[in-house]
Amino acid sequence: MRVPIQNMVLWILVAGVFHPAFSQTKSEEINELLRAYRNQQSFNGTALVSHQGDILLERGYGYRNLQTKSPADSNTIFQIGSLTKQFTAAIILQLQEQHSLSVYDSLSAFLPDFPGGGAITIENLLTHTSGLYNYTRDINFMRTRASSPIGLQDLIALFKNHPPDFKPGSAYSYCNSGYILLGYIIERLTGKSYFQVVRERIFQPLGMNHSGFDFGSLRSSDRAAGYTRVSPQNTAPASVVDSTVSYSAGAMYSTAGDLYRWDRALYTGKILQPASLQAAFRPFKSKYGYGWLIDSAFGKKVEMHEGSTYGFVSFIARIPEEQTCIILLDNLGSPGLPKIAENINAILHNEPYDFPRQRPEIILDSSLLKHYTGVYRLYPEFTITISLENGQLMAQGSGQGPAEIFAEKEDHFFFKLTDAQIEFIKSPQGSVERLILYQGGEKMTGIKIK
Repeated sequence: MRVPIQNMVLWILVAGVFHPAFSQTKSEEINELLRAYRNQQSFNGTALVSHQGDILLERGYGYRNLQTKSPADSNTIFQIGSLTKQFTAAIILQLQEQHSLSVYDSLSAFLPDFPGGGAITIENLLTHTSGLYNYTRDINFMRTRASSPIGLQDLIALFKNHPPDFKPGSAYSYCNSGYILLGYIIERLTGKSYFQVVRERIFQPLGMNHSGFDFGSLRSSDRAAGYTRVSPQNTAPASVVDSTVSYSAGAMYSTAGDLYRWDRALYTGKILQPASLQAAFRPFKSKYGYGWLIDSAFGKKVEMHEGSTYGFVSFIARIPEEQTCIILLDNLGSPGLPKIAENINAILHNEPYDFPRQRPEIILDSSLLKHYTGVYRLYPEFTITISLENGQLMAQGSGQGPAEIFAEKEDHFFFKLTDAQIEFIKSPQGSVERLILYQGGEKMTGIKIK
């Protein structure tokens, strides 16, 4: 249940690089790109790319299970985390079409005793503008109880009495709690479980026969195993977040093919009427609509979302003007799927893109890595924060999400998802005093300020 896409990729500087395609078809070029990401362990899973309504590529890269060396393929089933939200939003819009509710109704109409519910609308819940406390910020709960079943009322109690972060409608903050309440509203109005409603209204009509919710109980040879860390020294399987914990905010599992059926159905009116789709894809604060993030690329509107849960990440992007769909499903928790999708889209448009360069990676002890942590100022308005998380060094630019950096030498590190490197410079006394960022042919120095 990750935060939105624009916060997840390290955009230190934008630097496009032409990768020569020679006589390659688009399919071959995309395949070569994804193979390169797989070779540097930045993508492991299934990809589906369609353009102008035709599937150009649908295949697996790497393994769905590292222990059995079972390869990932187009049938592999992944947890998809927050991609669930667009399905929750669709059911809410169906209920509005049936005049069972309005997105302008207050939360109090469905939960009369919810504190401050009179000022929170369904639309606030859909667009992450409710101001509610996000229950997945409770690190202790997520670490110790997320794998165990929980009742819906107990789940709501995790955030119900927290003071609001802001006045409803006044700001944006990604909030899984809001989508939990949408699931409750769906159950209240239909008299059925949220999971059953999604199956009956979306999965079954669209033939999404490989999609569901209780991933922990799924018995299928196509089921992917998720991993929190993969290295020569340590491969750590991920625990499964119980479907009652992630619920209507992130409990779904699916395949690339099923998600493509969903994409195609959004052109037909089979699930939602045109007016509902227009509402879902209208950006509010921080470009977020109803379960979708709305942006643009190469002058065309892009509708997208990223998902994350323990051991799994997912990404879908739609460009309706040209009927493009990019679906990436990964079971190593790779952090840069939006960047990979951006490069795929650049290939489709004959635009420059970053081609990952294979670099030798060495393993350094955490006792050495911690000396590099700190905040480095490159410009008055731009800093890079270096942190150490579970033995992995991370770099985070101002206003951006963290990205892993990997050691090539003791003081030289590189990004796998963009052609950029960082060198750490020590003082004569041996303390780290600055870094140098190499990107796009430029060399930028950052002074350590804390």
